[in-house]
Amino acid sequence: MKPIFHSVALLAAIAGIYFSYDLSNKFEDQQTLRLGYDKENVEKTAMAVSTEKELKDERERLTKAKDEKSLAEQQLANLKAEEAKARREIATLEQSLQQQNVEFDQLNKAMDEVKKILASLGDDVTFETLADKVKGIEQDKLAKEAKMQELATVLEGAKNKNEAQKAEVARLLEIKGKRDTRIRSNAMETVITAVNQDWGFVVVGAGSNTGFTPQTKLLVERNGYRIGQLRPTSIEPTQTIAEIEFESLAPGVRLQPGDRVILAEPATN
Repeated sequence: MKPIFHSVALLAAIAGIYFSYDLSNKFEDQQTLRLGYDKENVEKTAMAVSTEKELKDERERLTKAKDEKSLAEQQLANLKAEEAKARREIATLEQSLQQQNVEFDQLNKAMDEVKKILASLGDDVTFETLADKVKGIEQDKLAKEAKMQELATVLEGAKNKNEAQKAEVARLLEIKGKRDTRIRSNAMETVITAVNQDWGFVVVGAGSNTGFTPQTKLLVERNGYRIGQLRPTSIEPTQTIAEIEFESLAPGVRLQPGDRVILAEPATN
C-alpha cells in the first residue's frame, strides 16, 4: 500500500505544481493586458487635456481680439468727437474774423471822417484854438492807430490759429482714415468657396483687393471654434489659393465650403 500511496501523493504534487504554474502564467498575461489598457487610457486622457487646452487658448485669443476691436471703436468715437469740436472752434474763429472785418471797415470809415474834419478846418479856426484842435485830432488819430494795430494783431493771431486748426483737422482726418483702414482689416472675414482634399488646398473668397499678401496667416473657424489654419500660395484680386496646414486641423476635422476664414494676426493701432 505504501508504494501506491507514495505514487498518488507524487502525482498530486506534480498536478499542483502544474496548475500553480499555469495560473501564474495566466495571471501574468492578465496583468500585462491590464497595464496596456492603463497606458492607453493615460495617453487618451493626456490627448483630451491637450485638446481642451488648445480650445481654451483659442477662446481667450478670440475674446482678446474682440476686446481690442471694442477699444478701437471707442478710440474712433473719441476721434470723431475731437473732430467735431475742432470744426466748432473753426466756425467760431471764422465768425470772429467776420466781426473783426466789420470793425476794421468801421475804423476805416472813422479815419475817413477824421480826414474830412481836417480838410474842413477853415478861417474860423484861430491860432489859440488850433493847437488844442490839432492836439486833440492827433490824440484821436494815435488812439485809432493803436486800435488798428491791436485789431491787426488780433486778426493775425486769429488767422494763425485758424491755419493751425485746419492743419490739426487734416491731421485728425488722416489718423481717422488710417484707423478706419486698420479696423476694416481687423474685422475682415470671408469663407472657403472650394476644397480639394487630395491636393491639400482650398479656395478662399477674398484676395489682394482685401489686402491679402503671401505673409498673411489665415485661421479657419466653424460654429465659433478654430478648426485649422491656412497658408496663402496664390493671391488673385478677388480670391486666394491656400494650402491646408494639416497639422493644425482638429482631430477628425475636414475643411469644407462655407467655413469662416479670419486673420490670424489682426493689425495693431
